Amino acid sequence: MHILEVICLKKGYYLYLAALFVITGCNGEANTNITQQSQPPAVITYENEPEKTKGGTVFTMPEKIMLDVPLIKQNPELKYGCEVTSLAMVLNYAGVKVDKMELYRGVRKEYDPLDNPGGNNIKKWGDPNKGFVGDMTGNFPGYAVFEKPIVELMDKYLPGRTVNLTDMEFNDVLKHIGNGFPAVIWTTGDFRLPDRWESWLHGKRTIRTPLDLHAVVLVGYDSENVYVNDPLSGKKQHGVNKEKFILSWKALKKRTVSYK
Repeated sequence: MHILEVICLKKGYYLYLAALFVITGCNGEANTNITQQSQPPAVITYENEPEKTKGGTVFTMPEKIMLDVPLIKQNPELKYGCEVTSLAMVLNYAGVKVDKMELYRGVRKEYDPLDNPGGNNIKKWGDPNKGFVGDMTGNFPGYAVFEKPIVELMDKYLPGRTVNLTDMEFNDVLKHIGNGFPAVIWTTGDFRLPDRWESWLHGKRTIRTPLDLHAVVLVGYDSENVYVNDPLSGKKQHGVNKEKFILSWKALKKRTVSYK
């Protein structure tokens, strides 16, 4: 991969940039207006009603659900900030008054410098399992952050309520959505299987990861599709074929974070 020729972005867009290396990030030419709410909407649309018991409400998995999660766009401030922007949407829905820039400042960072001699393949860089790798704003090369630092950050705002759904079966994730809780979920920019991979050293450990990853908010589903709020495209309740989405989610190691 000749990094000076093509900048691979999480959303699958391409930018040409003379002499500046950028490895991917959830970036693209989306509308830069920010739509944000500080209070959770009360609207949850069910296809079938949850069952009631004397002890309270027991949710069977609805056939269809759509959560009215407020849409927040990552651009222009956070070129590679799909993860914290998605988290801002989820926290806003939960009633937490926080914006994406506060989360950007608060998320753990990985400060290992990028080493790509001659602007070619990456030799060394940070570990997205430990913090955001690179510069989220896009002023310098940036990449991504995985679920553990997001769980840590979310728990500061919802102590004792953060739920790491990573490695669970997708049907269990959908049950959680069906109970009324949206989730930050890792996929790819076009919701297909990743097709651009890179590896580099972090200390003695090799990091191997797809370049075209992305994070969105899972807000609903029906029999054929799942529905997401996409912080890059600015699409709210955007429908994606369920089976296609599951394949990309599995390729990203089933990373999913929510709350209870």
